[in-house]
Amino acid sequence: MSPLLHSTNNLSLVLASGSATRRELLAGAGLSFEVMPPAVDEEEIKASLRAEQATAAQAAETLAELKALAVSRKRSGALVIGADQLLECDGEWFDKPVNRAEARAQLRRLSGRSHRLFTSVCLLQNGQRLWHHNAVVELAMRPLSEAFLDSYLDAAGDRILSSVGGYQLEGLGAQLFYRVNGDFFTVLGLPLLPLLEILRAQGVLPS
Repeated sequence: MSPLLHSTNNLSLVLASGSATRRELLAGAGLSFEVMPPAVDEEEIKASLRAEQATAAQAAETLAELKALAVSRKRSGALVIGADQLLECDGEWFDKPVNRAEARAQLRRLSGRSHRLFTSVCLLQNGQRLWHHNAVVELAMRPLSEAFLDSYLDAAGDRILSSVGGYQLEGLGAQLFYRVNGDFFTVLGLPLLPLLEILRAQGVLPS
């Protein structure tokens, strides 16, 4: 584990997410923080946003802020990080697959096509947004054979169920693509470098 970089002030830092990958990214960068998954009905919010004809980028930003807000209201004074990511392919939004069959179906729809990952991160304190950042990455997936899909799903296991699209670029998912345009951390679900910049500005990290 990376050594912790001590805050220059007494602010608490809270990650409003149940994502193991986001937790690993922050810990790997040396931050000291708490994890508080928010009590937010993401599916209901997404359905409402679809009805309002929101874009995927707008939906990711809205969800990130609502997650952070749910936690910020409970943690007075703390800096709360909220994040969300949406995958869009030809106007269709993809959610996390619930089982192997759905993961396979998503991969078949993405096979041989390009899609975009919209990732948003924000920082709230006492229910007020201090900062936010939106990022997008375009990924081009190579055509996948049925035999490859079988071997990939066997090897990848259940961890793919925690990622939209049924892949994780930091692992075996790298074999699915022939081109990625954008920031690697954004693909993982957290635009880490801009977040570290604002945390330095807030005195959470030494400059």
